[in-house]
Amino acid sequence: MQMPTLAAAALAMLLAAAPSMPLPAEQSEPPGGGPGSGIIRPFSSHYVAEWKDISVGVSDLELVRDTRPGHYMYKWTTSARGIFRLVYSDDIVQQSWFAIVGDHVRPERYLGRQGSASVSFVFDWKSGRVIGTSEGKPIDQPLEPGAQDLNSIQIEVMLDLENNDLPPTFHIIDKDRMKQFLYTREGSARLRTALGMLDTIIVASRHTADDRRVLRMWFAPALGYIPVQAERTHDGNLEFAMRIRSLKR
Repeated sequence: MQMPTLAAAALAMLLAAAPSMPLPAEQSEPPGGGPGSGIIRPFSSHYVAEWKDISVGVSDLELVRDTRPGHYMYKWTTSARGIFRLVYSDDIVQQSWFAIVGDHVRPERYLGRQGSASVSFVFDWKSGRVIGTSEGKPIDQPLEPGAQDLNSIQIEVMLDLENNDLPPTFHIIDKDRMKQFLYTREGSARLRTALGMLDTIIVASRHTADDRRVLRMWFAPALGYIPVQAERTHDGNLEFAMRIRSLKR
């Protein structure tokens, strides 16, 4: 198994299971508790993935409260469809457990699996290390301040947008290494979606300043900054796109 990098993780987001019933646009309400509240509301969202106008998969996101106050579990399931299922026969399932501390996500544990292969680690903030295993190999990496995993970064960006405080860089552990990614707020756009017309904020991420491969995501403030669309381009050419189909509280 090759667990997804951040950009490929977005492909995973473009590639998983049963859709929920659509939420009418006029009934949508934000999952947050207002700017600076550090509160997020559970949700589940369903997306379809397209490659050159061909549907290649589906993806589901689910945020639920954990047993302790202020703690959450975020699950991301991805399934290929059609001929892509022949190559990617096993679903990719990623789960993160985290707490909200001071309006920010503090990840605690991550599990990613595809078939018999898995990546699992814990964030030991007291010792300042990330410890676990990646496909049977040990993980022991120093923790950077504000570090995230491939799942928790999505919730962190949502909170940062809500608080109008998106930092230019994030450290994200991918497989067995801590990597730095650049994030840029590129403006706003009114987007037609399956949930209706939505005002969105566009955020781009890349590995380096001169990276020719860019991931852009459209976040909807009216829906609590849940992502409603994503596109990855290479040299300005669209490689794949993700589009929301349904949202449920």
